[in-house]
Amino acid sequence: MGIYEELQARGLIAQVTDEELIRDLVNSGKATFYIGFDPTADSLHVGHFMALCLMKRLQMAGNKPIALLGGGTGYIGDPSGRTDMRSMMTPEMIQHNCDCFKEQMSKFIDFSEGKALMVNNADWLLDLNYVEMLREVGPHFSVNRMLTAECYKQRMEKGLSFLEFNYMIMQSYDFYMLFQKYGCNLQFGGDDQWSNMLGGTELIRRKLGKDASAMTITLLLNSEGKKMGKTQSGAVWLDPNKTSPFEFYQYWRNIADADVLKCIRMLTFLPLEEIDKMDAWEGAQLNQAKEILAYELTKLVHGEEEAEKAQKGSRELFSAGNAADMPTAELNDEDFTDGKIDILTLLVKSGLVPSKSEARRAVQQGGAAVDGEKVTDIAATFAKEDFEGEGKVLRRGKKNFRKVLV
Repeated sequence: MGIYEELQARGLIAQVTDEELIRDLVNSGKATFYIGFDPTADSLHVGHFMALCLMKRLQMAGNKPIALLGGGTGYIGDPSGRTDMRSMMTPEMIQHNCDCFKEQMSKFIDFSEGKALMVNNADWLLDLNYVEMLREVGPHFSVNRMLTAECYKQRMEKGLSFLEFNYMIMQSYDFYMLFQKYGCNLQFGGDDQWSNMLGGTELIRRKLGKDASAMTITLLLNSEGKKMGKTQSGAVWLDPNKTSPFEFYQYWRNIADADVLKCIRMLTFLPLEEIDKMDAWEGAQLNQAKEILAYELTKLVHGEEEAEKAQKGSRELFSAGNAADMPTAELNDEDFTDGKIDILTLLVKSGLVPSKSEARRAVQQGGAAVDGEKVTDIAATFAKEDFEGEGKVLRRGKKNFRKVLV
């Protein structure tokens, strides 16, 4: 099985421009491919995780990755998947975020001599002459066609700024430059990037008379169709100072039963034959699958030692003995408003704090957690169904626990 067939079997491939060409490129190790990362924060997050794993897989198969940092496009902001405009960042913020990305990416990609490149599109975008850019690139883009792109459609209702409208042209220009400077013949990206990526292949064809290819990766969605990697307290970061290895482990340990095998297939490097055997797992076996997923991904991001510590801590916290000895608190229908209960009420009802003001203080000081995941938003809410079955473990401080049930 070639790497292309493995990507298919893992459910990673969404759309391709020319399947036979791309299959031949990646299976023979002849692809020089790029994925772009806009530095909108000082850490990569779970949303970037699949792209990094894909780069690692393809590099292991002999292909050459280019990690493109969006030091230039970061000044614009990608409207894809957005209902509002991104906040503008200063040059200093963008540079700081790019530096943080470099360090994190090195855990996944081997940047030693000739094996991979890390490039910043600020190197060519920031020095562009506006009139020359219009003349060189403008004639090759149809406004009518651009407006039909999914990345713009959802913004048209609320208003799309001219600033953001330029994003597709900038991303297409990136591919055009990488093709010429580094022989980059393939672009990868999330499935919501398809229109932008086609813009790049078309610009290369029109300007250079040559073919380049594009392939999109399946977006990491849960069984409800929502993007994974978000928690009550925000994004799940790859930086251990923003999301601790234990919290990272717990995020994957607590995903829904319906999502665990899909995530193992898409995100881990376990052999497919081993994963295929898990397809028949159910009940308690799914908890074992969640442990495997959490351990493998924590090891990838934070190393084996941190993965071992996170797994040990999780098992100690949720072991049968501890669960049996743990005090319980029961909620009833009156405790929920529209089927939800907020974290402050939850802490009070559980008996872990005497008042909402104390609950607020605990949350704001980082002393509250649900199933091992820290809650820092005083407005965080939980659904009634979350407490059905085995319930949830609520913690205040380091040693005060309650198992909360409905």
